[in-house]
Amino acid sequence: MGQPGTLGYAAGVESPLEPNTSLSADRRAAVRAFFEARGPTADPNSRWAHEKFVTRARALFYTRLAFLTLGLGVLAVPAWSRTFQTDGPWGFLIYLAMLSYSIANFVVVEHPVVGRAATFVTLCLDLLVLVYLSAASGGLHSPLLATELLFTTLFAILFPKPLAIVPPLLTLPVVAKIDQILGNREVALYELLILLWYSAMNFIVVYVVVYLNEREEGAHREVVQLHQDLRELAVIEERNRLAREIHDGLGASLSSLIIQTEYIEQLCHEPELKKEIHELKGAAEESIDELRRSLQMMRKDFDLLHSLDEYCRLCSERYKLAVHFETEGSERALGGEGQLTLFRILQESLTNAAKHAEAKSVQVKLTFDDDAVLMAVRDDGKGFDPSTTPKGHYGLLNMRERAGKIMGRVDVESAPGKGTLVALAIPYSNLGLAQSA
Repeated sequence: MGQPGTLGYAAGVESPLEPNTSLSADRRAAVRAFFEARGPTADPNSRWAHEKFVTRARALFYTRLAFLTLGLGVLAVPAWSRTFQTDGPWGFLIYLAMLSYSIANFVVVEHPVVGRAATFVTLCLDLLVLVYLSAASGGLHSPLLATELLFTTLFAILFPKPLAIVPPLLTLPVVAKIDQILGNREVALYELLILLWYSAMNFIVVYVVVYLNEREEGAHREVVQLHQDLRELAVIEERNRLAREIHDGLGASLSSLIIQTEYIEQLCHEPELKKEIHELKGAAEESIDELRRSLQMMRKDFDLLHSLDEYCRLCSERYKLAVHFETEGSERALGGEGQLTLFRILQESLTNAAKHAEAKSVQVKLTFDDDAVLMAVRDDGKGFDPSTTPKGHYGLLNMRERAGKIMGRVDVESAPGKGTLVALAIPYSNLGLAQSA
C-alpha cells in the first residue's frame, strides 16, 4: 500500500487520523538518537573479525616481549650497546617507553575502537625504534633491517588494508635516506640492490597475507551463511509441523465447539441462557480467528496490512468503537518477528482502549519511514498516569518487552482525561533489512 489512505469503521466519525497522531519530528529525532545510542546488533561476521583481531594483537604483544628480552641483552652488553648507540640513558628510556606502551596496548586491545587505534599507533612507534637502531648500526647493511619484513607481516595480518601497510613500506627508503645523510655519500649500486630486494620481499609478503586473509574471510562468510540457512530451514520445518498439529487438533476442536454452540443456540428458548451461548460462540470464533492468524505467521503466509486492517474492523464491530487505520510510505517486508510485534502491540492497544480507557474512537497510523517502521495508536479515552500502573496490569510492560526483543522502542503518553498515545518504532536494521526499499 504505497499511497496514504484512511479507513473508518464506525458511523459518526468525521475526521481521519489527526496530524499529531503520527510521530512528530522531535519524537522521530529522539527515536533515532535512542537507536544510535544502542548501536546495531553485532552480526557473526563482525564479531568473528573482532575476535580474530584481538587474538592476533595479543600475539603481537608476546612478540614484543621477545624483542624486549633481546633488548635487555643489548643494553647489558657494553659492546652491543655501543654498536646500536643505546649506551646512554636514552637507551633505558626508550626501552621503558616500549615496555609501557606494549602493556597499555595489551590492556585496551579488546576495545572495538581504541584497541585497533592503539595497536596501529604502537606498531608505528616500533617502526620508529627500528629505523633508529638500523640507521645507528649500519643503515641498509644493519643486521636488524631484516626485522622490517616481520613488521610488514604484522601490519598486513592486523590491518589488511592498502593505506594501513604504508608505514612499514616506508621504512626502507627512510633508512636508506638517513644512511645517505649520515654517510654524506650516494647510495651504492649494491645498496640499491638490497633496497630493491627488501622492497620486493615486502610486496610479496603483503600480497600473500592479504590474499589468504580474503580467502579466510570469504570461507567464514560462507560457513556463517550456511549455518543461518540451516537454522532457518529447521525453524521453518518445525513451524510447519506445529502448524499442522495445531490445525488438525485445536482447530478441529474449536470448529466443533462453534458448530455445537450453534446447534444448542437453536434449541434454547430462554433469553438469558441464549445470550450466554451466543457469547460463548463469539469467544470460540474469536479464538479460531486468532488461531488462524497464528498459523499464517508460522507458515510465512501473513499479510501484515490486511491483518491490521481486518483487526481494526473487527474491534470496531465487536467493541462498538470508531477505529481509523491509515498507512503512509511504501510497505516493506518486516519479517516474522517485526510483523508479530506490530500486530500484538496494536492488539493490546485496542483492547486497552476498549476495556480500560472506555474510548469512543481510536486513530491508528502505520508509517514506513526511511530507517524505521513507526506505529502510533491514539484513543480519546479517560487516560491514566503511566508512572502509576495498577498492580496486576502487565499490558504496557509486555508491549515494551516485546518491542525490546527486536531492539524496538515503545513510548506511552497519557494523562487523566486526555486519552492515550502508544508510539512504537522498530528500525529496519534490527530486523535484518536494508535501509532502502
